[in-house]
Amino acid sequence: MKDKICMITGANSGLGRAAATDLAKMGASIVMVCRNEQKGREAQSKIKEESGNNLVDLLIADLSSLVSIRKLAVEFQQKYSKLDVLVNNAGLFNLRRHLSEDGFEMTFAVNYLAPFLLTNLLLEKLKASAPSRVVNVSSVAHYSGHINFDDLQGENGYSGFRAYSQSKLALILFTRELAIPVSSFGVTSNSLHPGAVATNIWSRAAGPAGFIMKLPTLFMTSAKKGAETIVYLASSPDVENVSGEYFEKKVSKKSAEESYDNGIAAKLWDVSARLVRL
Repeated sequence: MKDKICMITGANSGLGRAAATDLAKMGASIVMVCRNEQKGREAQSKIKEESGNNLVDLLIADLSSLVSIRKLAVEFQQKYSKLDVLVNNAGLFNLRRHLSEDGFEMTFAVNYLAPFLLTNLLLEKLKASAPSRVVNVSSVAHYSGHINFDDLQGENGYSGFRAYSQSKLALILFTRELAIPVSSFGVTSNSLHPGAVATNIWSRAAGPAGFIMKLPTLFMTSAKKGAETIVYLASSPDVENVSGEYFEKKVSKKSAEESYDNGIAAKLWDVSARLVRL
């Protein structure tokens, strides 16, 4: 991965940090995207120390904000002449419905609209850097998901799991829809389930609900183990010509039936483009 530039969102902890560390160890130049500057600086220092690689940069962005995402894209393009790998990793799970500053349901905004917008804003850079890769971190929860075009924002009876599973299904639909037009430019687009990983995504809730949310983490795998498929899709020559696929444990798997519906994928793209004013 020497001379390769990899942008990783949500890189200050969990899967993002583990993937950043491993890719840095392989010689890649890492661009961390974090919301909290202090936590980002601390993680940046640790990644440099653990990898022995000083080519670890930090960009600050709030991925729940369309304005912040656009600023991030501009800042990256001003600083870097190419982008070899984009890892859309940042995500969240909310038990209660919250809205972003743009008025979107927060889970949908961060887990799906952010990767959709950021990838599209950096698409020309990815094409110019080909062969390049887009890696989207989805979840096995997508199998329970359904794209409800009548209620994408969870206004009619919010469920945290329903919102989460819909966002992760949307990400796979986007991954497949993106793979078609970019294939002729040498850009691949794949998604993955990292496994049941004990990360900060399960620690947002407080009180009894938070305790219940954290219980399963006792039986989950480590972030380092979970990041293996991210690193594989970002770096392995085995998948340099593979695109539009869904992976688990470094193996291509059949995703949910709805994820193969071209009509839903096309409609979701159009709706998303309007929402983010692309």
